[in-house]
Amino acid sequence: MNGVQIRSAERALSVGTWLIVCGAMLYSILTVTPLMSAHTPAKWGWTAPILPLVVDAAVVIVVRLDSVLARLGGHGGRWPIVLRWMTGTMTLALNTADSALQKDLVGVAVHSVAPLLLIVTAETGLAYRRAITAAVTALEARQRAEREAAQQAARERAEAARREAREEREHTATLVREQREHEARLAAEATEREERRRREEREDRAAREAAERAGRERREREREQRERDRERAEREAAERVARQARERAEAARREHAALLDGLPVNIKLPEDQARRIVAAAVAEGVSVRRAADLCGWSVGWVSARYAEYRDPGDGGAQLAIVSR
Repeated sequence: MNGVQIRSAERALSVGTWLIVCGAMLYSILTVTPLMSAHTPAKWGWTAPILPLVVDAAVVIVVRLDSVLARLGGHGGRWPIVLRWMTGTMTLALNTADSALQKDLVGVAVHSVAPLLLIVTAETGLAYRRAITAAVTALEARQRAEREAAQQAARERAEAARREAREEREHTATLVREQREHEARLAAEATEREERRRREEREDRAAREAAERAGRERREREREQRERDRERAEREAAERVARQARERAEAARREHAALLDGLPVNIKLPEDQARRIVAAAVAEGVSVRRAADLCGWSVGWVSARYAEYRDPGDGGAQLAIVSR
């Protein structure tokens, strides 16, 4: 429902209410005035219409002020309610008093129509006005909310447009800055790569020089180590040969001593044993006679063996073999 329809409903309610009020007032005046004339002194008969007018004026005040308060959304408290019901009750009593005194029930019913209609119309009009006021307030609140929402949406759209423009500017600035940073980074990376390449070349050259120097030093150490190993091996070999020679000499001396420490024999010993005894005697410088006594062979044979073993040729070799 729009504002035109609400105003039309309010006008219909107001016109209808005032028609009922005016009709009830006119009917009340016409009904109550004869009653007041009958119960008023003759010289004050002209005052008969005053009381219904006063009561009806109170009704007009109540209806009018209730409509204003309802339109404003206010509430008058308890006294307007008391005044409204008191005027309605007085109007009902004044309109039905004459018929009630005459015990005319039909007249009471007929004359109570207008006051009851007035009372109910006043209460109903007040309820209608309050309901219309609440509806109008809600409608205005909804319209105000819609306007505020539309304004808020417009502000948000404007803010979004400004934000988009700002973000676009910031994005453009960011792209430009990132492009500059990218170019600077590429230049820095190129410089760093060149510096790294030079550094790596220097390091490689230094590494090669160090490797060559280490190689030379290693080869020198290896050569020295080989020489030391060779010298040590030679010394060990010489020592081993000397030790073996000493061992052989010692073994030969022991063997010679064992062969030469025996007693003279009266029989010929086997030739190989006799040869060993002669060889030992030659090596130890024992006389031919002593050797002949030890092996049991003749002095001539022993002398011949002496000559063989003292000869530096095969005799020496045989002497060495015999000695071993």
